[in-house]
Amino acid sequence: MADLSPVLRIITSAARESLKPLGMAQRGRSRLWIDDHGWWLGVVEFTPPRTAGSGLHVGAMWLWHDVDHLAFHVDAVRAGSELFRTEDQFTPLALELSRQAAANVTALREKFPALPDVARYLTSRPVRRGFLWDGFDAGIAAALAGDPDTARNRFERVLREDPLAPWMVEAQEKTRELHAIAADRDAVTAWVGRRVASCRRKLGLDLVPLALSWMDPSVG
Repeated sequence: MADLSPVLRIITSAARESLKPLGMAQRGRSRLWIDDHGWWLGVVEFTPPRTAGSGLHVGAMWLWHDVDHLAFHVDAVRAGSELFRTEDQFTPLALELSRQAAANVTALREKFPALPDVARYLTSRPVRRGFLWDGFDAGIAAALAGDPDTARNRFERVLREDPLAPWMVEAQEKTRELHAIAADRDAVTAWVGRRVASCRRKLGLDLVPLALSWMDPSVG
């Protein structure tokens, strides 16, 4: 359902108050805002309900997935919908959602300041059969962080999944490539760098010096 103009205007105003000071950028005139870290994004969506109003979804996106749309690979928060009735009623609700978004973006920044922190987080999560991307992401992060044994272990788990859909076949093809080079950190870095650069182009984002941003949170 298309946004009623007062709803989008109020949400955008609230988000500018809370998210712009963090250096975040709105995607056009949409309900999406991004926190750009070079090789990953913090993503905020003021999710539209079936009727007028807004919910909230905040998470992290790993750009090595090389897709042409924003995605949530790690969820930070999902909040239920606040319904729009009048501008006076909805404005404070939108402000509260935007403050929640800012708090969760800040929490993601603190959780993932650099690649080693991402690797520790992704490799410490329980292995869940059927969640192919969990192993894929953990394997990439471990290989980038210089832990080829863990990387191979996670990639092998991905390859043991039954490829029940074309996207799974494609994911396993990529995983085989990565498994073969897991011990060569430079090769993995180059593989990931190409896909991050491609993803950034597809999303209309500027290219950045990714080789520095893996370890240094001030770059990117």
